[in-house]
Amino acid sequence: MLSVEEALEAILSRVSTLGAEHVDVVASLGRTLAEAIVSRRVIPPWANSSMDGYAVRAADTGKGATLSIVGRVEAGALPARAVGRSEAMRIFTGAPLPSGADAVVPQEDVDAADGHVTLRGAVEPAAYVRAAGEDVRAGDRVLEPGTLLTAAEIGLLATLGHGQVAVYRRPRVAILSTGNELADLGTEPGPGQIPNTNTYSLMAQVLEAGGDPVSLGVAPDRLEAIEERVRRARDADVILSSAGVSVGELDLVREALTRAGAELHLWKVSMRPGKPITFGSLGGRPFFGLPGNPVSAMVTFELFVRPALLKMSGRRRLARARVRARSLSPIPNPGARRGYLRVRLESDGEGSLGVRLTGEQGSAILRSMVAADGLAVVPPDTTIATGDGVEVIVLRELPARDV
Repeated sequence: MLSVEEALEAILSRVSTLGAEHVDVVASLGRTLAEAIVSRRVIPPWANSSMDGYAVRAADTGKGATLSIVGRVEAGALPARAVGRSEAMRIFTGAPLPSGADAVVPQEDVDAADGHVTLRGAVEPAAYVRAAGEDVRAGDRVLEPGTLLTAAEIGLLATLGHGQVAVYRRPRVAILSTGNELADLGTEPGPGQIPNTNTYSLMAQVLEAGGDPVSLGVAPDRLEAIEERVRRARDADVILSSAGVSVGELDLVREALTRAGAELHLWKVSMRPGKPITFGSLGGRPFFGLPGNPVSAMVTFELFVRPALLKMSGRRRLARARVRARSLSPIPNPGARRGYLRVRLESDGEGSLGVRLTGEQGSAILRSMVAADGLAVVPPDTTIATGDGVEVIVLRELPARDV
């Protein structure tokens, strides 16, 4: 069997970044930039005040200095005249600094009366002044391809006049669940049936990874039915199935793939949960066959499908953050495969990060995944003793009260 690292390397070597499309700047939130952004503007375009106060010449300031008020300038307007010797101009935050002035005295540091201000102290040149171009200069390369666009980048793009921006296309992911026993959402499970979980958890994981999920529904354990659903996914960039990839009589996904013309690249990875994972390509598109147990499907998605989708989306960082935490109770991993065990991160009571199992680790116990902040990575045949350190893949942002 392949290691997790070997399997991921094989997968990523066969996955390519998708093409670009132009979208409105707000719609680019969470997308990956596909072009370099070079500024054509100077930001700010002129020196301006960072405070409400008085524009002055710093050389004229000092304790008890009295200056004549010669006008006012508000944000959105230009000064009517320059500031000369022993003069001050009323100015408001964001307003252009009048020529002649080189500093601003905050309004709380002066006494104003009868057209004059008396200063309570001196200010240095450039005090409370935002210089022209202090943020961005014309010709600056401000954003690189591969940048994940957050609210800050969108604000900068708008500042630079970009109503639209080129981003990498979202992967369109077709999702198929297989199994005679599955009752889809909206139907009551019959005798011997269980609810279809994987379609919906996997669709949610695709959305979290920046993809567009499309459900192919549930296919029964019949070779022709599975093959027909696979062929239905011709418009998808990625095909993702769950169940039917092990060695049982009704595990038919790999055979259905082969009949549909797929090339299989790997099968079985040394990990728990989730050993029976298939990866191949069909018409140049990646195909992932994940295990059927809900937790196994989610964990294998995290380790293999998510990085592939991020690469296709143009992202540079593909891996989840990892932290080192101290075990607050034993974390056993019996057996010959590396464990990816569901854990909760919390304070260890000594100012550091602690970790404990969320409960039973059966691959069908979905509530243990609900309670998990991360996956503890535990070597084969190993028990992490209380107090020992363990590496944890962080799955979600932790509330501040927890760490």
